[in-house]
Amino acid sequence: MNDLGTESAFEVLAKARALEAQGRDIIHLEIGEPDFDTPRHIVEAGMQAISDGFTHYGPTAGLPDLREAIARNSREVRGNDTDPANVGDPGRQTDHVLRAVGLGGTGCRSHIPEPRLPHLRVHDQVLRCRCNCLRKRATTPTWTRYPA
Repeated sequence: MNDLGTESAFEVLAKARALEAQGRDIIHLEIGEPDFDTPRHIVEAGMQAISDGFTHYGPTAGLPDLREAIARNSREVRGNDTDPANVGDPGRQTDHVLRAVGLGGTGCRSHIPEPRLPHLRVHDQVLRCRCNCLRKRATTPTWTRYPA
């Protein structure tokens, strides 16, 4: 458990709240929770989805209708001949592990934006990956890598 570390987004939240306490105007997006109410049409769509039984994880490859919409968008916007069977996202954790194993196997280097979920650090440790974490600061327009 000591290897899990902390969720660095909460460190950002603490710093943002400290700035806010000093009178700075802060829009909170650091932990994925905006500081405004969810728009009514989204609340209603969510309530309808729950009423319709969408209360569990979806298929591993993604919802078929969503995969088709993404493929259609790829065709219309980018001109790509995208097959919905080739569209999917297994989720952030699985995506991270598959990318690390597929691209480099154990001992690989992974490039991950910070802040990130702490368990992704554990994935790197298990796979013996060296993480080149990427940070973007408000004062710089580019991503910086650490450790260098």
